[in-house]
Amino acid sequence: MDALTLNCPNCGAAAATDASQCAFCRGRLATVACPSCFGLVFIGSRHCTHCGARADREAALETAPRRCCRCRDDMHRIALGETELSECNYCGGLWVDAATFERLCADRERQAAVLAAPLSSRPAVPAAERVRYLSCPECGKVMNRLNFARSSGIVVDVCKHHGVWFEDHELRRVVEFIRAGGLDAARRREREALAEERRLLEHRQAMWGTYTYSRNGEDEPRRSGPTAGEMWARWLFGS
Repeated sequence: MDALTLNCPNCGAAAATDASQCAFCRGRLATVACPSCFGLVFIGSRHCTHCGARADREAALETAPRRCCRCRDDMHRIALGETELSECNYCGGLWVDAATFERLCADRERQAAVLAAPLSSRPAVPAAERVRYLSCPECGKVMNRLNFARSSGIVVDVCKHHGVWFEDHELRRVVEFIRAGGLDAARRREREALAEERRLLEHRQAMWGTYTYSRNGEDEPRRSGPTAGEMWARWLFGS
């Protein structure tokens, strides 16, 4: 498919969506999705050329942009539907804070907005470099690399207190995993594990009287299992 033609947000000259630099003003060009119609626009454009909506997706309240935890370039606030996150213009990495990610895990409309966004044309980070431990863009502490939902096969970088770092379309893969029933299946396994724990607890109490044990440090498991929206917090943040 041929690249579409847009106008450079710096000088107004025509430029293809796959161009990395304006041929006239030599300004750097990179495309993002319009937060309203998801059509491609150049970063820095004030309005979408497809639907006319405001397309400058940087958050007005963010005075000091976060630094990308991989390439240290400045990140910009963007919106995918109602989900706001930070994106690195150079490597395409995405930073999602903890509260936003919880809402994303539970809300199918937010998930649909992520899937509707166009895939990045930036080159993927080499596998050898991807294994490097990264620092949280909020607190600077080294993040943990964890398998999302313990069974998805999608390894993401997590700061226990602040959020999750995604790269190489990992956020899209996580959303696809959730919508395919991955979190529901994980909830079932969690409930089964709690039921087995309860059975073993009752068995030990029957054999040893006052001896009790549970993973929560209580006499009984707290509940039958977390909700889908809370699942990320237990697995990723240990809460």
